[in-house]
Amino acid sequence: MSERHPIIAITGSSGAGTTSVTRTFENIFRREKVKSVVIEGDSFHRYDRAEMKIRMAEAEKVGNKNFSHFGPDTNLFEELEALFRTYAATGTGKRRRYLHEKDGTFTPWEDLPADTDLLFYEGLHGGVVTERVNIAHYPDLLIGVVPVINLEWIQKLWRDKSARGYSAEAVTDTILRRMPDYVNYICPQFSRTHVNFQRVPCVDTSNPFIAREIPAPDESFVVIRFANPKGIDFPYLLNMINDSFMSRANTIVVPGGKMELAMQLIFTPFIWRMMERKKRASSAL
Repeated sequence: MSERHPIIAITGSSGAGTTSVTRTFENIFRREKVKSVVIEGDSFHRYDRAEMKIRMAEAEKVGNKNFSHFGPDTNLFEELEALFRTYAATGTGKRRRYLHEKDGTFTPWEDLPADTDLLFYEGLHGGVVTERVNIAHYPDLLIGVVPVINLEWIQKLWRDKSARGYSAEAVTDTILRRMPDYVNYICPQFSRTHVNFQRVPCVDTSNPFIAREIPAPDESFVVIRFANPKGIDFPYLLNMINDSFMSRANTIVVPGGKMELAMQLIFTPFIWRMMERKKRASSAL
């Protein structure tokens, strides 16, 4: 963690809704005049889209049917940890971009912009810990975004079929192939987060593979769990968010359509405190 160069990381699997969370933070940064540098988790994949297909075919030939973007063999965990460590210490580092719209290729590595207020990461592995890396050590604010598993699959099926042209069978194969890495590398991150957001639909999602549409936000609740509820003004949140309620001492439940409002109310004070600590730390030099 770093007072002078704070890091916010959003972690969640494909289709979980991390992009919507990123938009909410972008609005907060714009309103509060915070200069952030955005790091896309996909940019730390080890292979571009074409090479990934080749590597996957090679893995299947030797009987490995669980080769996926979720695990350590296909990601640059050490490089991501190094970026977090370097930024936390100096406010510098290198990044590249993963070009979804251009056949999944990468841009060249480049230096981060100078004089940023914080680093903002959105991707799969912001809280990963293995025998070799501890990426979760560095974020000052680590946020998990995860729907219940059937809703996550529905969202992925709809996105990959409509936006990327995949067949339902191909998406289902991807879901099955990723499952061991999902269990071993994605799920454990949510026990290390400072805050988790989990969307729970109130409609039948028992068979996600035949769902005709994604459940709407107003057909859902969002369960928000705080690892350390000390300092969270729950009475204020309950008063500001209609139809919200406490389910546990560290958990508030809000209507799905109020998720962005809840994030604005919860995280704006976090950003204020980060910027105040940054200002004090810089003034002390």
